Amino acid sequence: MAGVTDTTEIDSALADLGRGEKLWADTPLSARREVLERVHTLIGEHAEEWVAAAASFKKLSPDSPLIGEEWMSGPYPALAGAAALIGTMRKLEAGTSPIDGVRITDAPGGRLAIQALPHGIFDTLLLNGFSAQVWLQPGVDAASARRSAGLGQRTPAATQGIGVVLGAGNITSIAPLDTLYDIYANNRVVALKLNPITDAMFPVFNKVFAPLIDLDVVRILTGGADVGTYLVNHDAVSHVHITGSAITHDAIVFGTGELGEQRKADRKPLLGKPISSELGGVSPTIVLPGKWSKADLKFQAKHVATQRLHNGGYNCVASQAVVVSSSWPQKEAFLEALRDAIDQAPERPAYYPGSDGRVKAAYDVHPEAERLGPSGGRVLIEGLIAGRDEPLLRTEYFAPVLGVVELPYEGQEFADKAVDFANDELAGTLGANIVAHPATIKSLGDSFDTLIERLRYGTIAVNAWTGVGFLTAHASWGAFPGHTVDDVQSGIGLVHNGFLLDGVERTVVRGPFRPAPRSILTGQFALTPKPPWFVDNRTAATTGRRLTNFTASPGWSKLPAIFASALRG
Repeated sequence: MAGVTDTTEIDSALADLGRGEKLWADTPLSARREVLERVHTLIGEHAEEWVAAAASFKKLSPDSPLIGEEWMSGPYPALAGAAALIGTMRKLEAGTSPIDGVRITDAPGGRLAIQALPHGIFDTLLLNGFSAQVWLQPGVDAASARRSAGLGQRTPAATQGIGVVLGAGNITSIAPLDTLYDIYANNRVVALKLNPITDAMFPVFNKVFAPLIDLDVVRILTGGADVGTYLVNHDAVSHVHITGSAITHDAIVFGTGELGEQRKADRKPLLGKPISSELGGVSPTIVLPGKWSKADLKFQAKHVATQRLHNGGYNCVASQAVVVSSSWPQKEAFLEALRDAIDQAPERPAYYPGSDGRVKAAYDVHPEAERLGPSGGRVLIEGLIAGRDEPLLRTEYFAPVLGVVELPYEGQEFADKAVDFANDELAGTLGANIVAHPATIKSLGDSFDTLIERLRYGTIAVNAWTGVGFLTAHASWGAFPGHTVDDVQSGIGLVHNGFLLDGVERTVVRGPFRPAPRSILTGQFALTPKPPWFVDNRTAATTGRRLTNFTASPGWSKLPAIFASALRG
């Protein structure tokens, strides 16, 4: 239904979904799982087409290593997400909890942690050294967690109407994953409205979702803001989910202009139905001071550069504020390595609308900033001051703009003040990163876990990028809980969450401080080399393709080729 402008076509699509909801309510768990299995198969069959379509609107050359980003953030997480839901459905069919047999441990503050990664032997091998836990909210006990896991699929006949999913314009797996989550977690049928930037994905998404489209459980629509406005306000729609910016969220909920601002101030939304959202923000990377080798400085600088520059900087969880100690003896060496990493990262077109204007706006505020990269399109702003009204700390630039904030503290005091800064002075709560030498973590002892507990973010990554949480199918993804429509920050609710857990608070990801083989040589047992999502990984396209093909159809015989490509990266 590409290019929809006629409201009668939208009405027809919603009428189809109304009939589909009745059919879905009568569909048993086994049939729902079989439909999902067919979707998984189709994602694998059309993965090449998926990546080619993404590369076309992102203006990437077919032979660019950056194509690896499209494999790793497109069909790969979509396959993993579908597979996680299939496993959950199998357990529910068998009358057991999705987390039966899953490791559950204690987390700080009276919380429980559900192991999301590794989940099985293949995770252990392919992402060796990485782990992820879903922390439940304080007071949720193991028995309650087991009983409630499965969400809407525990009462499949109790469908929840028609949901509208407003797709993102950046990462191509977001819209499909959000659609599957609304269907299986919330037991809704879905009208998926694509962001116009991603209209090239329409043909492949129709093929991938054909089993659900045939059942009138999904309809995919394209068009501009007029289509989205008509959809979200339609009487047949019971719920809205958006991935985008807080500005777009507020326009939907309150309207635009002065009247919209007044409605927000008065807490009188125009939208008369519930809305969930994932909206990004200003994500921090806290660099704890320690004694690093030259190789450590170079690797972690590339790590932080990746956190900003992956997908050209057009990620809701891209790092935007690097927090360092002004008294760290290696601060200047790290910042110099960071400049080099940003400057030398592969060039890519600024495909996302308004990017150049946002880069210019940042540079206009800070004319002393460095223009980096082959074309000078990347901005590094040093000398930002905590406690001052810095636009970079309040505005998600959604562009290759990175700021550095120095705090005048050392050791434990720096760590505490950095957490306070991240919680109190940065916009949003989607994701926060911590980079710390293993010896530093050891020296902090239990207080390091307390630091993680105190960070009010939906995903926290230690020596990893929070993007790994996005890629982890059994992890949760979304803002820290507690936001409201009139103070939405990074959004309301969550997605992914392959176990379909209730009472989720956050996901905590951990990775190796060093890649293999240096990790092994320095006593940290982690076999993963430079990750394929690093922007300077030379074999990212090959590794991403092989990982995707493996996730479509796992098998031991495919592992050697993946390892060989990863090691060459």
